[in-house]
Amino acid sequence: MINDGPLTSSFYARPSLEVARDLLGRYLVHLQDDEYMVGRIIETEAYGGAEDSASHATRGLTPRNAPMFGPPGRAYVYLIYGIHDMFNLVTGSSGQAGAVLLRAIVPVKGEAFMIARRGGKNDRNLANGPGKLTQAMGITVTKFNRHDVCLGERLWLTQGAPVDDRDVTAGPRVGIDYAELKDREAPWRLLYQPNSTK
Repeated sequence: MINDGPLTSSFYARPSLEVARDLLGRYLVHLQDDEYMVGRIIETEAYGGAEDSASHATRGLTPRNAPMFGPPGRAYVYLIYGIHDMFNLVTGSSGQAGAVLLRAIVPVKGEAFMIARRGGKNDRNLANGPGKLTQAMGITVTKFNRHDVCLGERLWLTQGAPVDDRDVTAGPRVGIDYAELKDREAPWRLLYQPNSTK
C-alpha cells in the first residue's frame, strides 16, 4: 500500500475521464511528521480544457488555473468560497488543460489524525466530499498546489486495488450550474459502490 511507490506521470498523461475512472480504488497517501494518512479513492470528477464549459480552463490560461495546463501528475489545489480546498490531479499533456477532482475517500490508515482534523467527526461523513477530504488529509493550497505527486514525497498516490466496472456508477458533476447543458449532463462524476446492483 504505502511501499508500492507512486503512480508515474504516464498514468496521468491521458484524457481526464480515463484517469478519473482509473483513480477509483487507488490510495492517496500523505506523510506528515512521520505519520501516514491513507485513504482509498471512491469518487472522482473529470474536467477537460477549453471545450468543457464546466472547467476552469474554459476561459484559457490564468494565474489561478495555470497548473491545469501541465505537466501531468501535478496537484491543482484551489479555494472555493474562500474556505474549502479542492484537490485535483492534472491530466493529459503539457499545454492541454485537464484535471480530476478527488471527491471522496475511505480512510485506510491514520484515521485518528483525520478525525482530529475534522473536529471529531467519525462517521460516513469523515471524507465523503471534496472539502471534507482535503480537511481530513491536511491538503491545502499553500502546501500542495503544483506539488508533483509522482515523486513519492509528502503527498502521492499508489496502485491500490482494482475496481470492477460493475461497481462503478457515473453521473453528472456537482455544482456546475453555470456550464452549458451538455456539460452539466455529461456523466463525468464517477463513484465506486462495491455493493452496487448495476
